[in-house]
Amino acid sequence: MNDNQPSFPGASTALTLAGGAGAIEAAIELPDADARAGVAIVCHPHPLQGGTMHNKVVTMVSRSLVELGIATVRFNFRGVGASAGEHDEGRGETDDVIAIGEWLRRERPHDALWLAGFSFGSYIALRAAKRLGAKQLIQIAPPVGRWAFEDIELPECPWLVVQGEADEVVDPNAVYAWIASLAKPPTLVRMPDTSHFFHRRLMDLRGAVKNGVRDNLPPPRDPA
Repeated sequence: MNDNQPSFPGASTALTLAGGAGAIEAAIELPDADARAGVAIVCHPHPLQGGTMHNKVVTMVSRSLVELGIATVRFNFRGVGASAGEHDEGRGETDDVIAIGEWLRRERPHDALWLAGFSFGSYIALRAAKRLGAKQLIQIAPPVGRWAFEDIELPECPWLVVQGEADEVVDPNAVYAWIASLAKPPTLVRMPDTSHFFHRRLMDLRGAVKNGVRDNLPPPRDPA
């Protein structure tokens, strides 16, 4: 246990968490009403290619979940914004997601822990899902073929993949082939005429996420 971790806030706010490389800059978003007993960590795209927790796809995924009653934690990977350290090719980034997940387990032990990510962030979310015992995984444009997906221990929880069919960064066919190769494939939503960054399709992404996880929502949160 890291005694330097803050308490989980009672309102949406920015805060600093402790990770293996030092400070992790994070933003907590809480639903205004109809809160459910769940919290999601949302991971951003590649740090060396401009990815931050303020990416519009990341913030849309977070907004979608908050609208469903799920609290969210967005954060900056190592070396981004006010987060300490340097990019670690996915290893340290996964460790930091684990650290955030363990903090959430201590602070909100009765909440279902969800993981979500966009592009590189979806790779990190997948790497951490089994270790954290995630109850829901959401991958947006997983970078199959750009990172090694073959040796990752896959989760057994409900799992949603949203992939644009006109993605110019990730090969959609590689994503489809990877999903088809899995013994227990995730739910796949293919979005026609949609680029990697979901230009002009963010509201469609919002609908895909909300519809894709609605059947797995945790129960209403106890007001106490």
